[in-house]
Amino acid sequence: MNWLAKINLNTVVVRLGAFRSALLLLLVIVICLYSGYRVGNFYHGYQVKTLAQQQTRLSKLYEKNVQQNSQINTLEVELEVERMANQHSQELLKSMESEHYEVKKELAFYEKVMAPEKTADGLAIDRMMIHPTASPHHFRFQIVLMQQQVRKRFAKGYVDFTLLGSLDNKPSELKLSNISVSTKKDLSFSFQYFQIVEGEFTLPAKFLPEKLALAAILPKNRWQKYQRLDESFIWVDLLKNTQ
Repeated sequence: MNWLAKINLNTVVVRLGAFRSALLLLLVIVICLYSGYRVGNFYHGYQVKTLAQQQTRLSKLYEKNVQQNSQINTLEVELEVERMANQHSQELLKSMESEHYEVKKELAFYEKVMAPEKTADGLAIDRMMIHPTASPHHFRFQIVLMQQQVRKRFAKGYVDFTLLGSLDNKPSELKLSNISVSTKKDLSFSFQYFQIVEGEFTLPAKFLPEKLALAAILPKNRWQKYQRLDESFIWVDLLKNTQ
């Protein structure tokens, strides 16, 4: 940059003269102004173009956001409609199951009334219920007994049942006395109209129950003759009916 330092304006003016020096200075000023205008114009055009592109992109994003919000609102409405329909279907299904269960109970009752083989001297097994507990493989049971005939004397006896299923993939039977602490006294009944016999039992971990064979036994005494009433229940049905 030493050549700039060597330039002497007085020398330039002397060599070119005052008029030419003025023209040169004017030309330099015009060139600077023109260059600055062109550079500023280019930068302004670049900013306008960039701004237009950003505006277009922003408009597309706004439009996309509106479409997505519309889709979300539509999906939320459809989801709510599906939820309400599903809730209605579940309520209807529960109502139908309840009605079906009540009809089955009434049918079972009339079957016992009309079918003498399902009673013993008027004694009938009205209901058998199994309730799972919080403890694994541990259950509570309820047996509802009733007399279908008007009698002055009490029906006296006891209940017992056997579970049939498989243990270690082999057919197996479990007597109540082997899986419960209930005594014969706990399982006894003495009633005129109806009575509920209750108890608990625990199944082996690997035992898979399939059927329950229930017996209500009336021992022979002075007031009654020996009779035995047997009825079997499918295990899965017992659990369904008590849920």
